[in-house]
Amino acid sequence: MTTHDLIEHLGASVVGRRREIELVVAALAADRHILLEGPPGTGKSTLLREVARELGVGFEFVEGNAELTPARLIGHFDPARVLADGYDADVFVDGPLARALRAGSLLYIEELNRVPEETLNVLVTVMSERETHVPRLGRVAAADGFRLVAAMNPFDAVGTARISSAIYDRMCRLAVDYQTADEERSITARRSGETTIGDRSVELTRRTRAHPDLRMGSSVRGAIDLVAMAATLADVRSTSIDDPSVTLDAALVALSGRIRVREGSSRSAEDIVTELWRDVFLPKPEPATGDDDAGKAHAPTGAPT
Repeated sequence: MTTHDLIEHLGASVVGRRREIELVVAALAADRHILLEGPPGTGKSTLLREVARELGVGFEFVEGNAELTPARLIGHFDPARVLADGYDADVFVDGPLARALRAGSLLYIEELNRVPEETLNVLVTVMSERETHVPRLGRVAAADGFRLVAAMNPFDAVGTARISSAIYDRMCRLAVDYQTADEERSITARRSGETTIGDRSVELTRRTRAHPDLRMGSSVRGAIDLVAMAATLADVRSTSIDDPSVTLDAALVALSGRIRVREGSSRSAEDIVTELWRDVFLPKPEPATGDDDAGKAHAPTGAPT
């Protein structure tokens, strides 16, 4: 498959990410490490997984969190076997980093800026020297094809930390933002198969990102969950999916946990979701339009002109 065919094929499975697909494919073809940085729910993980699948390369997944120690990333000696056989190479249990290095696979780290600094320092050496050294085991070198691909949320997201310049200096960085409204409507329809409230669910979700009392809005996942919740809740209550009681409760369940209220605001997440729901699902009627003198008092019938 040519690079052009690969990009076209990926464009059919990843909605609204043509530019990002081109840049990720180009970076990997140039044998670069790459970091995708953007808010939650913007398809960073989906994009990297699909690229790896279409390229047919190995893919080692690592969930970035505070519990990811260097030993969990690189690997460790099996304590029971060490007692019997000593520190032999056969006793070493490869972690995702060692497996990716030996096989020349992509090492994908999700939520990179949640990883402890001690563990990130291991990656600095790997990216610079294309190898790592393990005490009592020795050198583990990278086979051809090894690259680090990572995704992370912006620094101000809950639980994140700043990434050092040593990491940024060794990776190509691609900023990823939310898709357009049309693309998010397409994603929601594709994932839910429901169109009755899909467009309004996307509109409600997108409004959370610009509300003055919120420092973080919801991703398109909120719209997808809103539609899914409404469909099942309507069945439970034996009513229609666009019943106001159904859509309001579905919106509260799907969105209230995803948004973050600004410090100092007196409003709750539920208050804000309810306000936005009213604006989208119960819009005020448009004022009547007609002649230029609409709204003016008219002379009684038969009055002289």
